[in-house]
Amino acid sequence: MIRVGMGYDVHPFADGGERPLVLGGVTIDGRGLAGHSDADAVCHAVTDAILGASASGDIGRHFPDTDPEWQDADSIELLRRAAIVVRNAGYAIVNVDVTVIAQRPKLSPHVEAMQRRLAHALGIVPGQISVKGKTNEGVDSMGAGESIAAHAVALLASVLSQ
Repeated sequence: MIRVGMGYDVHPFADGGERPLVLGGVTIDGRGLAGHSDADAVCHAVTDAILGASASGDIGRHFPDTDPEWQDADSIELLRRAAIVVRNAGYAIVNVDVTVIAQRPKLSPHVEAMQRRLAHALGIVPGQISVKGKTNEGVDSMGAGESIAAHAVALLASVLSQ
C-alpha cells in the first residue's frame, strides 16, 4: 500500500535580527522567522506531510506550541521524531518533494545542504528529497518579503501487511 501526504507551513519574519533563519535544518544568512520553535517552515511542512500520509496526526498534535518543551525547539529534531512515528506506524518514506516560497533569500545555494539534512532526519538518502525555491512574484506577504512558506508532499509505502 502506498500513501500520500501533504504539508504546508508559513512564518513571518521575526522582528529584530537576533534570531537565525533556519530552513530545512540549514542556517542561512538573513533575518529569522517568528515562531514557537525555530520556525523552520520547511521542516514543519515535511513533518505534516509524513505524519499525514501515515494518518498519524499533525505537528501540532505531537509538538504543540502550547507546550513550553517545544519553545525554540530544533525542527530537524522534531522531524526526526516524526519519522520514528511514521516507521512505527509501519511505513517507509519513499520520497519527499518540497517547494519553498520566498522572495528572499535566494535558496539555490542551500538546496543540497537542505536535502542532506532532511534526508538524515528522515533516515533516507538525499536523492529521495527534492527541494526547490520559488518567488511569489511580488504577490502577498511572501512576495513582499514579509514571510516564507513551504509546501511538501510525501510518498510512503507500507512495510507491514495491512
